Amino acid sequence: MTGRNKPRSAAEQVSDLTAGRLSVYLRCLTTLDAAGVKTISSRSLAERFHLNAAQIRKDLAYFGEFGVRGVGYYVADLKTHLRAILGLEKPVRVGIIGAGNLGRALADYQGFRVEGFHIVALFDTEPNRIGHPSRQGVPVRHVDDFTRMAAAQELDIVVIAVPEPAAQGVVNLAVESGIRAILNFSPGALQVPGGVKLKNVDLTVSLESLSFFLARGEQHVPGET
Repeated sequence: MTGRNKPRSAAEQVSDLTAGRLSVYLRCLTTLDAAGVKTISSRSLAERFHLNAAQIRKDLAYFGEFGVRGVGYYVADLKTHLRAILGLEKPVRVGIIGAGNLGRALADYQGFRVEGFHIVALFDTEPNRIGHPSRQGVPVRHVDDFTRMAAAQELDIVVIAVPEPAAQGVVNLAVESGIRAILNFSPGALQVPGGVKLKNVDLTVSLESLSFFLARGEQHVPGET
């Protein structure tokens, strides 16, 4: 495996779909590595995890030459390369604004640390929350500390877990503090300027989609698609 990364021009953009597939490939490779699998072809990888072999080759080729003819991909090496491509070669520092039930649950999720995301702190304005760490020991600081920590470049990503009325103001605070990557769990359409990436996770919309599926299933008639 060469693993040579191609230089990317500033004009070239990787879509969210491609980035999402890279994350899926990384999880698959992690499973294979843990099982002691040393090499695998794109076809075998696709068959084993119900993926598309041609899409795998296309996505990986965008970043470099990772396969060896007659061998396929070296699992451990490709896993390392994908972690680097996804920016996971070093811990990613995450701050969570909102120390309510959702914020604390996210802070205590151990899967984040396993994948390289370090939850630095929770931030809130409620006096009865500040100074009381989560069950896993994540400190809860006043939101004023967030501005200082962000300005000192101690945070890479910010998670928003506040009620909807406060969400846009919190996003504005994060942007003004120099944060360029935000994961939002609050409902509603939030605005960010160019150069800032905002990803929304609306649990209500997801539940409504599942409810729609169930409702359609109950109303299904033969021949309906």
